[in-house]
Amino acid sequence: MSDRINFNLAHFTQSAPSIRECPPEAGAEVAFAGRSNAGKSSAINTLTGNHKLARTSKTPGRTQLINFFDLSENTRLVDLPGYGYAKVPRAMKEQWQKNLSEYLHERRCLAGLVVVMDIRHPMQEFDTMVINWAVEAQMPVHLLLTKADKLKKGPAQNTLLQVKKSIKEAGVDDLVTAQTFSSLKGAGLDTLKQRLTGWLLSESGAAE
Repeated sequence: MSDRINFNLAHFTQSAPSIRECPPEAGAEVAFAGRSNAGKSSAINTLTGNHKLARTSKTPGRTQLINFFDLSENTRLVDLPGYGYAKVPRAMKEQWQKNLSEYLHERRCLAGLVVVMDIRHPMQEFDTMVINWAVEAQMPVHLLLTKADKLKKGPAQNTLLQVKKSIKEAGVDDLVTAQTFSSLKGAGLDTLKQRLTGWLLSESGAAE
């Protein structure tokens, strides 16, 4: 089995409103979650080198389905619904939360979760909730602090250090890692690819 994954091969396969409509459990997948407008779709597009793959929108809350992108026969990326947007009706927001929680707890082929956060507004209430769900499920989590180009290098590194300190103080640093990232400049792309490759190959290999 190859020790590399070509993320440029990613292509859309299907959308699902809930875990019951997800594709069959096979191989391994990595999911991306994040608050609306945190830069999740842009991060996926930068990762795959395809700026039309995940739909980006200036209107938060547009991604309401679980979207699947195949990388190979047995590896996938998953774009989860954006969460925490205030203008979404409460009932819809609660349904999204239920779907997210179910997916993180019940999806057996999920190898890891990337939580995308705007570096200027990290660790909001919903971010913490999603991280906690993943940790409860013993799911590895990688925090992607996006839009790092919006800050100077010093403040960006200070924010990363504060996030890492929070992880350590919560006693979850064995499961949770963090990095800075810029979709605009591609900064941090190699680090992200390395993390996802490790997750996908270890899980897809175990599933074979």
